[in-house]
Amino acid sequence: MHWIALQWLPETDASEAPTLPTPEALGWWALHYTPHVAWQEEALMLEVSACERLWGGRLQLMRQLVASNPAPDVRMLGAQGATSLIALARLRLFERDEPRPQDVPAGLPLDTLSAAREHLDLLARLGCRTWGEVAALPRGGLTRRFGAALREALDIAWGLRPESHGWLTLPDVFEQKLELPALAETAPELMWSANRLLTALQIWLRARQRGARALELQWTLDLKRFNGVNLPPRQQVTVRTAEPTQDMAHLRRLLSEKLALTTLAAPASWLALRTLETDPWAGASTSFLPEDNRKGDKLHEMVERLSVRLGAHQVVVPAAQADHRPERKQAWRPALQQDKAPPDKARREAKAAASQPDAIYPPWLLPEPLLLEMDGERPCYRGPLRKLVGPQRIEAGWWGGKEDGGQPAMRDYYVAESPEAGLVWVFRERPSARFSPGEVRWYLQGFYA
Repeated sequence: MHWIALQWLPETDASEAPTLPTPEALGWWALHYTPHVAWQEEALMLEVSACERLWGGRLQLMRQLVASNPAPDVRMLGAQGATSLIALARLRLFERDEPRPQDVPAGLPLDTLSAAREHLDLLARLGCRTWGEVAALPRGGLTRRFGAALREALDIAWGLRPESHGWLTLPDVFEQKLELPALAETAPELMWSANRLLTALQIWLRARQRGARALELQWTLDLKRFNGVNLPPRQQVTVRTAEPTQDMAHLRRLLSEKLALTTLAAPASWLALRTLETDPWAGASTSFLPEDNRKGDKLHEMVERLSVRLGAHQVVVPAAQADHRPERKQAWRPALQQDKAPPDKARREAKAAASQPDAIYPPWLLPEPLLLEMDGERPCYRGPLRKLVGPQRIEAGWWGGKEDGGQPAMRDYYVAESPEAGLVWVFRERPSARFSPGEVRWYLQGFYA
């Protein structure tokens, strides 16, 4: 077996403490290199004997670990050994800037063995200052005098007893909780701790090969009652994205916008972040074409930020509807509203709709048809219209009540050309003694791009 021990040590003289991922997130990051990862006291332990060849050997693997440090602003120490205890002891020597002894493990200082720390004074009076000197004592007397834990640790260090660890696993759903360093009285104060949770979320998303679609940031209130009003135990905000993302900078901006509009009912003491929806991550596509590598925010990221800042119902997009009535073929919905149909089903329906004659309908429909002026018998819209295609006869809307558009529509539709507006979609009401007045009226229904 071969073990690697890792430890992160923030600089003590740093003016601002860097954000270090949670211990669980650091373990998820290590699972990218080996399935055998465990926390052992202050160090993250990786057993790599079965997978080191996949990374080009031990030296190349250590370079990979240093290059992909999940906390680049924090110093990461690493040490190796044949057993986890040896790797941990060498890591402690490296932290103290002490040289490695010639004989390992016999020459390792005794204070680097956790099982011997409570007996250091007594062992020193016996003349034992290294692992080898303690291991040379009689087994029976050592066990009776110092307990079985010390003897078992020495056997594990020499490979005479198998090691037992609780291996870390990657959860199916991300959910992390941490205690705030101080009570937060305003929502923007939560962002400093939320950054640590977002770092853990990015590690989980990359390990699971997924992109976030919806997140919930929840905080625990420190008071149950304020000004005579009973308070809920928690408050939360939800952030949704139009597309799956692993971009924490974008999610951080969305959370900041959301928290800026939120008022805390009471000071908060705990913070939790969890994923509500995730999708498989397809990865980022790249291009050598200059027009495909323009700098700036993407369109969907701008739409998401505006939806958070102005309100979900203030940023809307057109959506096609399955209806025979032209004025009801298009509706406006919030840009971040989830489609009820699954993606595959929605894609099949869109493909089928494109193959129908309705695909020649204009992409922009007016909410209400616009009555056109007449020049004799010719309708006018920014000049006289010239009919190009038509008529297309439609009889619809005879079902339902008036609130459902139940007034029957008997119309002849044309594609016409306006001198200034370009191609437009117009219709003429067909005369009917029952449903229409005697005069013929023309209406504008939509525009072509």
